[in-house]
Amino acid sequence: MTQKIAEIEARKTALDSEEKLIDYREQNAKAGYVYVISNVGAFGEGIYKIGMTRRLDPMERVDELGDASVPFWFDVHAMVFSENAPSLEAKLHERFSTGRLNKVNGRKEFFRADIREIEAVIRANYDAVVEVVHEAPAEQFRESLRMAVPSDAIQAAERHAQA
Repeated sequence: MTQKIAEIEARKTALDSEEKLIDYREQNAKAGYVYVISNVGAFGEGIYKIGMTRRLDPMERVDELGDASVPFWFDVHAMVFSENAPSLEAKLHERFSTGRLNKVNGRKEFFRADIREIEAVIRANYDAVVEVVHEAPAEQFRESLRMAVPSDAIQAAERHAQA
């Protein structure tokens, strides 16, 4: 009888350990980075991709997005680590749903929005310090403009890109 009790207790301990591991995995399945990026040269001013990744290095995802399908690299406006990244991403998507560019395919996470409004939603739903870059450097795009047109036309081209 004592041996049977020991076996049952051992199984209970093993199940408890397994349950803790499952709980840990569930909690970490929600952890990740919510990113806000733009590509002024490809999409113009005021268009942001709001997405999330669970990668340990979130810049791998940003680099992947800016690889071959767009003419310029993406600029990062915010990179927010959250214990519940899907929830923060969902709140941002919901708030800016009227500005969603692709109304048919919800997996295309590009929105027409004001970066200050995006920042306000992040700050309202995230309690840690986060840095938000308001103006995209868009270095390759701006340098390409300088190289392609005379200097007096640069300002006109940049104003056009901002429209």
